[in-house]
Amino acid sequence: MNDRRSTLTLGFCLFLIGFGAFFRVLRLEFFPDFQNFAPLMAIACCGALFLPGWLAFAAPLGALCISDVMLNLHYGVAVFSLGELPRYLCFGLAVAGGIFARRWQGAALPTLGFVAANSVLFYLVTNFFCWLGEAAYPKTAAGLLQALTVGLPGWPPTWTFLRNSLVSDLLFTGLFIAAVHLASQPRRTEAALARA
Repeated sequence: MNDRRSTLTLGFCLFLIGFGAFFRVLRLEFFPDFQNFAPLMAIACCGALFLPGWLAFAAPLGALCISDVMLNLHYGVAVFSLGELPRYLCFGLAVAGGIFARRWQGAALPTLGFVAANSVLFYLVTNFFCWLGEAAYPKTAAGLLQALTVGLPGWPPTWTFLRNSLVSDLLFTGLFIAAVHLASQPRRTEAALARA
């Protein structure tokens, strides 16, 4: 029975990671106005928190890489570039932190806080490197503040990317926690179901 629950939990985890990664791609078609509404950090953190062994690294990072390749092909840009290294460093830190955070055993509040902190770190790191590499930003404190708040003219303000990331990461994390806890609960007997 315990093995069956473990298999069910593993299946839910892998399904949710795959769903989250491909939602990033499908969002372009169905929700084009929700820039960055994609559960990137939730995939990395929750995969590491709930998946066993090597799957804790391979599944979230693999799903993120595959969806990145699909998005880059869609936008007609290089499949991989050096500019993506800071992003993958953030994902790697989130996965490593998720493995360390397993002691919380999927408790909702610490997990949600951990995912939110990783989302903010991702936002700060990626916008810092964008500021550093984008010639349109002045290389001053004011230019960095611009990169972290309003961004460049003609593009949505960068703070909206943070807002959308946090909302999608927290929603997906809540779904992930609920699904894993439901899948790992012992099955009720027929008598208990009849009473419910």
